[in-house]
Amino acid sequence: MSFFNLQNIQKRYKDHTPVLDDVTLSLGKGELLGLIGESGSGKSTLLRIAAGLETQDQGEVTLGSLKVLSPAQKLVAGYDQIQLVHQQFKLYPHSTVEENIKRPLLLYDRAYATERADHLLALFGLAELKNRLPRELSGGQQQKVAIARALSLEPDVLLFDEPFSHLDPPQKRLLLEEIQEALRQLEVTGIWVTHDLSDALMLTSSLAVLHHGKIIQRGSAEGLFHSPVNRQVAELFSSLNPLPDSPNRYVRPSSIQVLPTEGGITGYVKQVRFLPEYNLLTVAIAGTDIVWSVPDTSRSIQANRSVSLQIDQRAVLRLPD
Repeated sequence: MSFFNLQNIQKRYKDHTPVLDDVTLSLGKGELLGLIGESGSGKSTLLRIAAGLETQDQGEVTLGSLKVLSPAQKLVAGYDQIQLVHQQFKLYPHSTVEENIKRPLLLYDRAYATERADHLLALFGLAELKNRLPRELSGGQQQKVAIARALSLEPDVLLFDEPFSHLDPPQKRLLLEEIQEALRQLEVTGIWVTHDLSDALMLTSSLAVLHHGKIIQRGSAEGLFHSPVNRQVAELFSSLNPLPDSPNRYVRPSSIQVLPTEGGITGYVKQVRFLPEYNLLTVAIAGTDIVWSVPDTSRSIQANRSVSLQIDQRAVLRLPD
């Protein structure tokens, strides 16, 4: 059943340039959605509207039976039930980790505030750091404090605006695993905005793609991978190799196999690059100007030689221009 809804959201700049064009999203309670889009696609604006922090031109946001009012309709913008986690940590520099997490609970019962903070400190592995100041923490630890603080009010919805974009990949992977487990335990509904598909896939298999202010496809990661509506969606997952003499038909590198003998598509290996899981071959397809990327899991193919390639016909993608 739908729990958090954005219905027909439209937003334009003052010069009438569209930012969001009839965006509709519905999430069930406890659902986590990965919202993918390039810079300037309207992701951050959509989150601010969803949180009641920015006024849309048309459309409405609802949380259960509650209509989320915009700043134009509400004296104090925002809702405790909907929390936005920013790229910037926005921590209080002279307050400890524990004090930062408890800051939104200043008007609550002291015993409850302490109990809630202790629970979040334990959940995010911050208990041993609770007396440290933000400057004494790593970037990842500071971001965990910011997320724990957003959860202190027990919100129904958490909105993430690329919170890990500044972190290095190993640190990011560990934090994403922790965040996924925390959100699962707390049963919080969430939207995770990012331009990096791999980040979203670490958290959820439910995806939506925002392009030029429009949702161009929504579904499971598997569904988007196998049945993308266009190249924009298909290339989120991998590069595409165009098929010779077959307009608008493509195959992913993972669907190409190097044959031990002749008999497939003939190509010439121009370059071999080492990647952690395989060697990546750059192959010029014979009789064409087409160049393919082809994985070599055996790491046995050398540059400057001919190869025979076989494609999985079931994996051929037919995409519009």
